[in-house]
Amino acid sequence: MRAAVVDALGGGFALQDVDIAEPVGREVLVEVRASGLCHTDLTVATHAFADFPPPVVLGHEVAGVVAAVGPDARAFTPGDHVVGCLVQWCGGCPACLDGRVYQCGRPGTTLRDPGRDGPRLSRDGRPVTQGMGLGGFAERALVHENQLTAVPHRLPFPQAALLGCGVLTGAGSVLNGARVLPGETVAVIGVGGVGLNAVGAARIAGASRVVAVDVQDGTLRRAREFGATDVVNSATTDAVTAVRELTGGGVRHAFDVVGVAATTEQALRMTALGGGVYVVGLAAGAGDLRLSLPRLLLEQKRIQGLIMGSGNPRRDIPRYADLYLRGRLNLDGLVSRRIALDGIDAGYTALQDPEVARVVITSF
Repeated sequence: MRAAVVDALGGGFALQDVDIAEPVGREVLVEVRASGLCHTDLTVATHAFADFPPPVVLGHEVAGVVAAVGPDARAFTPGDHVVGCLVQWCGGCPACLDGRVYQCGRPGTTLRDPGRDGPRLSRDGRPVTQGMGLGGFAERALVHENQLTAVPHRLPFPQAALLGCGVLTGAGSVLNGARVLPGETVAVIGVGGVGLNAVGAARIAGASRVVAVDVQDGTLRRAREFGATDVVNSATTDAVTAVRELTGGGVRHAFDVVGVAATTEQALRMTALGGGVYVVGLAAGAGDLRLSLPRLLLEQKRIQGLIMGSGNPRRDIPRYADLYLRGRLNLDGLVSRRIALDGIDAGYTALQDPEVARVVITSF
């Protein structure tokens, strides 16, 4: 099959022929119909990560059609439409049994034992690393069934692909992590693909004010389309002062989707007494956060890191798909460009344009 392979860190994505194994155990073979470009994959492609050595096939926002299933797979049959998710969960540890699959203690159980079964991907007889158990920058993906969720056939593949990461993380941070209630106030710092989903989810939750904070006017204009009641350009305005003035003393919930110390500090200062700060993103070289413990105590604030929107994919992805199909969740506005499998490098360059929300591979 054709796949976009990273052979060297920083060397880009090269279209090559890669062999993919037949499904064993609980594996599912998926014909990939759409694969989203996420900054996390670009980070892995340009920085050294012990778990993902080159050569590697990345791509974790995947949607497609089940082509075949392993002998022990029970959740899917050929022809099912599915969405992949990088949350790897065993289903039997205490966290999984409690519904917290994003905190699974044994995520490695979703991976194949290459010594026993051979690698899922190979080239010229040598293993090729499969990024995050998915490897969606390819014509096909071989995935453990726990990393897949069925979705309705009428859900378009490009929109469906985004559900497994950007939507799950952004919307889930609001609905699962913070559990925003009707009438509460929200600020979202950084309204790219993930932040836009946080904005949209805050609107769905019934927040009375949703303030989008970013450094790009184009991005802020799009945030209004997703439900922001107010926008603040932090490149030209003191964001903390502006948010506190707009909300009469600060927001109840502030989401830092950028993930550097400066933006987390902003989030702390723009929350009201007893407010919550949620760290959703993590930028390269984020550094350390310095806290005033007396201030934290007296202002009764809380800080929480959220991974994948505290999401349970089998519960949340169908929920978000239904919200989209009923016209309540904006996924169409996220799909800015559609590209071919050989256009990934150019696609990541396009993502630097503030007018571009997400880029999705739709031609394989």
